[in-house]
Amino acid sequence: MTTLALKYRPRLLSDLVGQEGSVKALANALKRAKESGRIHQAYLFAGVRGTGKTSTARILARALNCVEGPTATPCGVCDPCRAAEQPDQNLDIVEIDAASRASVADARALREQVQTRPAFCRYRVYIIDEVHMLSTEAFNALLKVIEEPPPHAIFVLATTELQDVPDTIKSRVQIFPFRLIPVGLIEGRLRHVCEQEGVEAEGGSLRLVAEAGQGSMRDALTILDRVIAAGDGKVLEESVREQLGIVSAHLVQGVMSALAIGDTAALVEACRELNEQGADWATFWRELVLAFRDRLEQEARAARGPQDLLRWARMLQLLLSRERDLRDSSLPRVVVELALVTAAQLPHLAPLDALVSGAPARPSTPAAGPPPVPSKGPQAAPAPEGPRRPTPASPQTPASARVRAVPPGPAAALAQDPSAPPQLRMACSEALRGLPGLRSLGTAPQMATDLRWDPPILRLRFPGNVRQTLQDLERERANPHVLAALAAVLPGLRELEIRFDEEPAEAQPERPEDRLRREPGFQDLLRLSGGEVLEIRREG
Repeated sequence: MTTLALKYRPRLLSDLVGQEGSVKALANALKRAKESGRIHQAYLFAGVRGTGKTSTARILARALNCVEGPTATPCGVCDPCRAAEQPDQNLDIVEIDAASRASVADARALREQVQTRPAFCRYRVYIIDEVHMLSTEAFNALLKVIEEPPPHAIFVLATTELQDVPDTIKSRVQIFPFRLIPVGLIEGRLRHVCEQEGVEAEGGSLRLVAEAGQGSMRDALTILDRVIAAGDGKVLEESVREQLGIVSAHLVQGVMSALAIGDTAALVEACRELNEQGADWATFWRELVLAFRDRLEQEARAARGPQDLLRWARMLQLLLSRERDLRDSSLPRVVVELALVTAAQLPHLAPLDALVSGAPARPSTPAAGPPPVPSKGPQAAPAPEGPRRPTPASPQTPASARVRAVPPGPAAALAQDPSAPPQLRMACSEALRGLPGLRSLGTAPQMATDLRWDPPILRLRFPGNVRQTLQDLERERANPHVLAALAAVLPGLRELEIRFDEEPAEAQPERPEDRLRREPGFQDLLRLSGGEVLEIRREG
């Protein structure tokens, strides 16, 4: 009984799937050989297993020896064409397994055999499979004959390890790459095979088989053969998952959802369920990584904010970094649980600047924010304040102007403004300071000359001379992460309203620190380093 991989092996160049570049080059070479009578006599087909290297070598031998050849479309009925179907019984098509004939003695015997003329074909074709297995001495023995073969000899070398073939051999042959076959093409070929065999395929079952082939048509056909036998002549999705150990898509999506909300209990329960099912942990990990990759692509195409993209990218990077540990560990379940719990907590870690400054740790996407701060009323509960840094200014050093992260502003007016109590300013500052990558916005509430909470709008008004400094706030005013961070302290917040005063006709003399803040190079430095201004000192 012939397997599907052998029964549907390509017989013509046009039957090859996913190797259009190599097929076109070989077809053109055969056409020119027909016209000019000359053809290159040494080829090297390189690529992963099951992509058609040996099949193409046999097709090339058939195309060269056809009575109508050399041609890219051999007739298939002449004696050389029929003989090419059974190379073991054809004296003029010699297949050599380099893994079993790798010695220098075998190479010398081949070199002497090459001088023998074909028995009844136009060319004698030597197909050397897995040529990288030859010893260094064997390669050296073949150098001269591959460089200057007899007119009747054609060499076709095939390898899955191109990097192990010496450069001296590569320089004497034409190299044709055989790439991984796309999943869509494999699925189409499998569907054609099922139609020819009268096999019913269910839903996305063939897609699963094609993905399991990992770019190899032969592997996919072998798996299809096994699945048809297991499904009693049918290709059922449940049978495919059982045979391949593929975890259900529902469970993979459940793990992703638990990671998205940081539900560690659900993750541990999913691992327990996988263990009870006897699932292959490496297969589950691969499915999960691919699902994460698809989710990251969806987020990117939907033009999500940088925080959303970085969140998924960081989790995906962590999963990829644990892949080797999973393969090498004798306790794969522990590796999976540890990686999933760690990935679930990544979005909830405190920002680095909060740790450095000693501010209270607050998750970047908190589940529950600090107590709400009403905008009016004597019973307003103050938001928790982090430890204050000591004021660096000193009366003994009047020549030095020390400026904290709060840029210059009318301090007296800020203190007397009843619409913006210090607790509200501090709460808003701390909320904005907890945004990774945007923590420089934390200084904005302290710079406002007027800050009012008119639900659902937070209104901020600034002097006209700080507009350059606050361009990041203007740009991110509609960022959902910014609004979510402020909504944690101002429940019901929907919008930020930002206004700047008109600069007076006779503006105050510009201070050196204002010029420094406006410098593009200084702004680039702050953005690249993720830092913030703590003090500006004028010496002398």
